Amino acid sequence: MASRPDVTGKTALIDRSLHVLVCNAAVFALPWSLTKDGLETTFQVNHLGHFYLVQLLQDVLCRSAPARVVVVSSESHRFTDINDSSGKLDFSRLSPSKNDYWAMLAYNRSKLCNILFSNELHRRLSPRGVTSNAVHPGNVMYSSIHRSWWVYTLLFTLARPFTKSMVSGWLSSPHTLPLCLCGRGP
Repeated sequence: MASRPDVTGKTALIDRSLHVLVCNAAVFALPWSLTKDGLETTFQVNHLGHFYLVQLLQDVLCRSAPARVVVVSSESHRFTDINDSSGKLDFSRLSPSKNDYWAMLAYNRSKLCNILFSNELHRRLSPRGVTSNAVHPGNVMYSSIHRSWWVYTLLFTLARPFTKSMVSGWLSSPHTLPLCLCGRGP
């Protein structure tokens, strides 16, 4: 990927074990923009970046087995639409044009892709000793997202009593990791 550091080939040089890989990069509520690769930014950062990194490290993970990939997703994956009117997957919705872009749906779609990726990764690599889990860290109140649009300001104000602070969200992650490492399946 053009916007990623050049790590191709360098992963083969890793001679240490890698037992846990946490894929946690994410953006939310960005205005529409394209990456250097020509893809919508939210989709590339939230999903394709993780996919790319895991593909680069796949041999290292398999060599290090038992290993686990933890993909931080979101409950927001439930509120998306990646099917066309006939019910078929519409891949153009994953990297929409400016006219078809809505930040909330872009985030939700990327998080659905995280879950689908984690499930498929588990299916393919679990026979080789690498398991994968997608986890929802809880509803976190982001510090500045609500400033980008008045609708977000209203939604985040109403949701505040039911969400975690960013600090609480960060603190819950160490509790999520041991659950993923317990070895009780996906």
